[in-house]
Amino acid sequence: MPRIENDIKLDFKDVLLRPKRSTLKSRSELKSLVILSPSSFVSRIKLLRTEILFCSLLQVDLMRSFTFRNSKGSYRGIPIIAANMDTVGTFEMALALHQSVAVSTGTGDGDFEKISAIVEALPQLKYICVDVANGYSEHFVHFVKDVRQKFPLHTIMVREMVEELILAGADIIKVGIGPDVSGSVSSSPGSVCTTRKKTGVGYPQLSAVIECADAAHGLGGHIISVSAGADFVMLGGMLAGHSESGGETIEKNGKKYKLFYGMSSDTAMKKHTGGVADYRASEGKTVEVSFKGPVDETIRDVLGGVRSTCTYVGAGKLKELSRRTTFIRVTQQLNTVFGNC
Repeated sequence: MPRIENDIKLDFKDVLLRPKRSTLKSRSELKSLVILSPSSFVSRIKLLRTEILFCSLLQVDLMRSFTFRNSKGSYRGIPIIAANMDTVGTFEMALALHQSVAVSTGTGDGDFEKISAIVEALPQLKYICVDVANGYSEHFVHFVKDVRQKFPLHTIMVREMVEELILAGADIIKVGIGPDVSGSVSSSPGSVCTTRKKTGVGYPQLSAVIECADAAHGLGGHIISVSAGADFVMLGGMLAGHSESGGETIEKNGKKYKLFYGMSSDTAMKKHTGGVADYRASEGKTVEVSFKGPVDETIRDVLGGVRSTCTYVGAGKLKELSRRTTFIRVTQQLNTVFGNC
């Protein structure tokens, strides 16, 4: 019989952060490293160095250092990962962001042999991203175990089902299914994902992150999502529409746009598999994003916002943000008199 869980679960659209007493004086820029992930088959961990805007006191430290549970590998940088999507993880983006490289794979026929060939050809690769839509499948767990057994020193990034996947060999878990009902780029996973709409399956993202982070950290693992205990954040829509982004460029009434699409959309499946298979439905959409110019300005704006958040809650380091965060439930986050801009 179906059952109903009555505990309230929240998305990011349901809350704001409570401001707290702070001794910080400025939001001075740091030299920073930004990881970005991918494309459908080869993800790229990209290292972006932002310029030092102020040489004075560095008040907010956005750098994080991690040692991964299973690979024992280490990471130091600002933990931003680009979503593994055609229109975000382009080679042009990689060159612009001075990337290092990782391998991204599915779990289909031939995928294990494919990543094996890539890693053997490029032994300097440190990261493997095993990416599927449903992280709850037993086949996925077995695939992760096989990858860990063959590549014991590589850091493995996977999706969902936290405890079992960490014990199977994963180091970093991606959390989230579908967008929340507002479709906001910033409040939930998958701004061009329609899984919740098509299937009715999902979990409010804020609650998902808090619960999964608690489980992962208890085992020494790490989480990809937004704040609330997460160790890394993944950006998709925020990085779309740039000079370095993929996707077709369209011009309408003298204004430029770039296509941005989900990797389970009609557009993606026609490109990579010849179309949507008879047994499934598309779970993504294709949108036109206003052209934004170079990605450097967007990254600078995102990091400036994070620094500002830290000063409002009194976190001198990004590492302290989760400990300094108190979420308050709200009925409205923004004043929309002049729209959502």
